[in-house]
Amino acid sequence: MAQDALFYRAQAAKAREEADTAVLDNVRDRALRSVAAFETMAASAERVTKQREDRKMAAADTE
Repeated sequence: MAQDALFYRAQAAKAREEADTAVLDNVRDRALRSVAAFETMAASAERVTKQREDRKMAAADTE
C-alpha cells in the first residue's frame, strides 16, 4: 500500500503542475479536483497501511 500512496502523491503532483500551467479555467479546475482526489486516495492508502501494521504488531504482542 505504501507504493499506492507514493503513486497517488506523484499523480497529485502532476495534476498540480497541470493546474499551474493551464490557460483555461475549466482545465485548471479539473486539475485541481484531480489533485484533491489523488491526495485523498494517498491519505487513505497511508491510513490503511498504518492500520495493517498496527494490527500486525498487536497480533505479535499477543503471541
